[in-house]
Amino acid sequence: MDIRAYSRIFLSYLFLVLIQVMVFNNINIGTLGITPLFYILFVLMMPFEVPIWLQLVLAFVLGWTVDVFCDTPGLHSAATVLMSYARIKVLDMIAPRDGYESGTHPYLMEMGFSWFLRYSIPLIFIHHTAYFMLDAFGFDNFFRTILKIIFTGFCTELFIIFSQYIAYRK
Repeated sequence: MDIRAYSRIFLSYLFLVLIQVMVFNNINIGTLGITPLFYILFVLMMPFEVPIWLQLVLAFVLGWTVDVFCDTPGLHSAATVLMSYARIKVLDMIAPRDGYESGTHPYLMEMGFSWFLRYSIPLIFIHHTAYFMLDAFGFDNFFRTILKIIFTGFCTELFIIFSQYIAYRK
């Protein structure tokens, strides 16, 4: 990867953190308090060529930054690092027979709708499950927590798919 790719990664990091903090943190849907966690798009859109150690470090920095703005010490960091680690496994499971071509990205328009859903849905629900289970830190409101995971995950997935159609048109 060249310096342009890393600068693009940095700019997307800044953009997604700002959008999350300034826009999505102010959205509160329904009685469950559903707030889309759109910033995880950064982990989803990371190029295939980024080394694993750098993916985990970037995921931690992203989660820590959101934690600072949301006053949630460690919740976003832990969930985002877990998601980044799971991303490696999910990509291996859904990889084409010949592997991923050099220079391709995990964008909906490049890889196709079906592939993108098989890629993003498990990762979003892994992230949300970790985040909301750590946030609840118990089983007192187990079913309410499960509902928050499902509805927030669905809402986040819709925003991510919508953003793919806007930002990565052919």
